[in-house]
Amino acid sequence: MDKVDYHRHRKQRRNLVFRLLILMGLIVTAFLYNYIKPAGYGSTRHSAPNAKAALPSGYNRPFINMIATGDWIAHDSINAAAKLPNGTYNYMPMIDDFLPVFQAADIRFCNDPILNGGESLGISGYPKFNSPTEFVTDMGKLGCNLINLASNHSFDFTQTNVNNSVSAWQHTPGILAFAGENQNQTQHESVKYFTKHGIKFAFLAYTTYSNSDAPPLNNYGVNIFSKAFASQQINTARQNGAKFIIVSMRWGTEYSQTINPIQAADAQWLADQGVNLILGQGTHELQPVQWLSGSHGNKTLVWYGLGNFLHTQEPAATIFNGIAVMQINPKTLAISGLGFLPIYMHYEWTEAQSAADDIDARTNLHLYLLEDATQSLINTQQLNTTIQAQEQRITSTLNSYGVNVVLLTSKQYYAEFDQ
Repeated sequence: MDKVDYHRHRKQRRNLVFRLLILMGLIVTAFLYNYIKPAGYGSTRHSAPNAKAALPSGYNRPFINMIATGDWIAHDSINAAAKLPNGTYNYMPMIDDFLPVFQAADIRFCNDPILNGGESLGISGYPKFNSPTEFVTDMGKLGCNLINLASNHSFDFTQTNVNNSVSAWQHTPGILAFAGENQNQTQHESVKYFTKHGIKFAFLAYTTYSNSDAPPLNNYGVNIFSKAFASQQINTARQNGAKFIIVSMRWGTEYSQTINPIQAADAQWLADQGVNLILGQGTHELQPVQWLSGSHGNKTLVWYGLGNFLHTQEPAATIFNGIAVMQINPKTLAISGLGFLPIYMHYEWTEAQSAADDIDARTNLHLYLLEDATQSLINTQQLNTTIQAQEQRITSTLNSYGVNVVLLTSKQYYAEFDQ
């Protein structure tokens, strides 16, 4: 090796050693960054759009935030829109606009008034309902965690359908409680409980009637309302330490925005038993909200009719509904912050299809916040109404008894629940 080659070789070795040192330095730096950095450093975990999702577990907000929706009805058109080429069902594309709405609340009441027996028992829409179990799965994915099952349609088919429906909810993650349908007598008699912010809640659910073509098959499959049965469950709830009792009632006159005398009497009776909150369904259209004074000096809030949520019924009053909003003070148990987030259930068909009531022709099904609807969108549904007219109807109906229920925008809704 001559002198030139010797110096060239030494320079190459120095360069190689220098590169190795740089590589080792990068490896050590990466190790320190990933394993010794402060928690959260360089992470985006704490900048989620929904700030409450990042709050530490067990964090107590000043209020328990609650929402409540009306009927989820798997009409044939709903099932057709959800069916995938592989034969399974996905309802989420119709409702996924509401994921952040549900995530903002602690208690999220949903009304499931149909059987969810699954495909093995035959999928069926109106007038006798049996949905795929994916209907339940997707209600859970959206965030429903307090569910009424008691309905005039609970015995549309067989007890096996009821059993499968209950089983579907039993296997849905994140549920606080569901009630109203049962697989046996023990379930029928049991009271459902859950705890939020240290408050023990009891949840009871009843239907006041069963359809004439779906009479009760037994005395346990669905909770039929009677004062004797409800009184027994309310007393049991109190004895077991429940501080706040929620009762779901399937009642009222269908397609009516006026409460009937039986509703009024049953609501007052429940108030006299010390029930804190009554959530009514079955009318498909909104009905008033009322404060009742119970015989023990208590105040009971009644939402007589929560209307519809996911469905394809036709009258405008069934299409424009909303989500009930309220807050519960965990110290005083008082309910406040009453609001209503208007929604719009969209589908499209032509004027001729509407005139012929060609229900299978409905396309482009999607549930919107009313604030996201446009008049041109509504016109494709042949509704002959306006957004302003429906907002006025909603406001006047809810506040018929002088309760100040405020129509909310999504921005106002999130601001209210961010306290």
